Amino acid sequence: MRRAVLATRTAVIVLSVVVLAVTGYAWAQLQGLNRSGALSGEQTSLDGDMNILLMGLDSRLDEQGNPLPKSMYAALHAGDQDNGGYNSNVLMLLHVPADGSQATSISIPRDDYVKFPGCPDEQCSGKIKQAYGLAFDQEHKKLVTQGITDRADLEQRSRDAGRKMEIDTVRQFLDGVPVDHFVEVTLASFFQVAQVVQPIKVCVKQPTQDSYSGANFRKGAQQINAKQAVAFVRQRRDNVHPSLNFTDLDRERRQQAFISSLSHQLNQSGTMTNPSKLQGLIDVAKQNIAIDSGLDLANLASQATNLSSGKIKFVTLPIDHFGKAPNGDAVNFVDKDKIQAMTKELLSPKQPEPPAPQQKQQAPAPKPSVDVVNANGRTGLAATVGQALSTKGYQRGEATNASSNRSSTVVEYPSGQSDAAKQLADTLGGAATKQDASVPAGQLRAVLGTAFQLPNSLQADDGAPSKSESNSSGGSAADSADSLSGGGVPCVK
Repeated sequence: MRRAVLATRTAVIVLSVVVLAVTGYAWAQLQGLNRSGALSGEQTSLDGDMNILLMGLDSRLDEQGNPLPKSMYAALHAGDQDNGGYNSNVLMLLHVPADGSQATSISIPRDDYVKFPGCPDEQCSGKIKQAYGLAFDQEHKKLVTQGITDRADLEQRSRDAGRKMEIDTVRQFLDGVPVDHFVEVTLASFFQVAQVVQPIKVCVKQPTQDSYSGANFRKGAQQINAKQAVAFVRQRRDNVHPSLNFTDLDRERRQQAFISSLSHQLNQSGTMTNPSKLQGLIDVAKQNIAIDSGLDLANLASQATNLSSGKIKFVTLPIDHFGKAPNGDAVNFVDKDKIQAMTKELLSPKQPEPPAPQQKQQAPAPKPSVDVVNANGRTGLAATVGQALSTKGYQRGEATNASSNRSSTVVEYPSGQSDAAKQLADTLGGAATKQDASVPAGQLRAVLGTAFQLPNSLQADDGAPSKSESNSSGGSAADSADSLSGGGVPCVK
């Protein structure tokens, strides 16, 4: 059951990114998506901004309530159609500004203890993920009592009740935040998308291994297949390195990092211009996604490019402490006022004050041009590093491949450039330096060895933090949010 939960949580994230990315290229082909009227006539955001609630169900059925293929159950190790339920094990509020600026995805931990509007199934409080399943069950029993017997009708009307209750619960929890649209997916989606897109690049900070999930990753960046991708996002412990002390929040960061990696790959690798892969993504979306009837895919297409190119910030709402609910369930207790203030600021950030006039200062000397030589063996690494260095003020030189690989990374420099070489070596995360008469005056040459890993400081080029940061003294509520920036391949636990 745990395995299914974790796969489901990631399915909604990945599929939502895929839908948002695909709409920018082939939105017309997505007209066959399942539509729901659960949001009809609801309040919407102002000024053209868009809030989309992403929900992932702990269900071993497809969007029509039908069993998955036996091969899918075998691949996921998640039981069969008799297992699972309708908890929303993934809840993410995606805020898309109308002006095309950076989008924000707010993850709501699934076990946050909240109140349910209307007390569905006579339960007034519980884990936020339970709102969907309680309302589904209540509506399903009511419809059966009314004599409704058609299985498809029962399924969709019960799901609509669950969708509405989950949305209302999130709204209430976040102090009335508008929810304009929703995207819902089921368990099968993640593995199917990973099969279409594989291999996928991820990065971990330490070697880690877990026999429960099948995770077995070395330190650094690496290419993984669909089966390994499931293990990457499911991992919740390390039985070889217990000091890593994995938690549920670490899984959320894994999921966010995977989204960033996937969206980066969709944008960089030509997936969206590959007819067979693009059709494969569209087919998965049609099979295992439901959206509200008011979501205009043509309008979404105009904003999707920013999302698929990495202009998105991932934030996880904080937990105050862990504890037990009155019924004995393990839950997350939260500071509701802090969360509501944080959400308000994330969705409507204050504009920074203009800087005070300063005396004109002499511009710093430009940084040298850097030729990057790939002696690592990973395709495209020289171009990636050259682009990353250009965001730090270096001039882009040539990006070439060495005739053979070497183990260590070296910055080569001409006479008189030792200080500049040392600075570049530090920027690259630590490298040796070596004077070389073949390097032209005023230039540097970075030779990337097989041990080279792109530092976090070069992966996040928008100024946002690339890993969890907290602000314990001063700053706004949103500053203390656990955040991760999209646009690359972040390294996580």
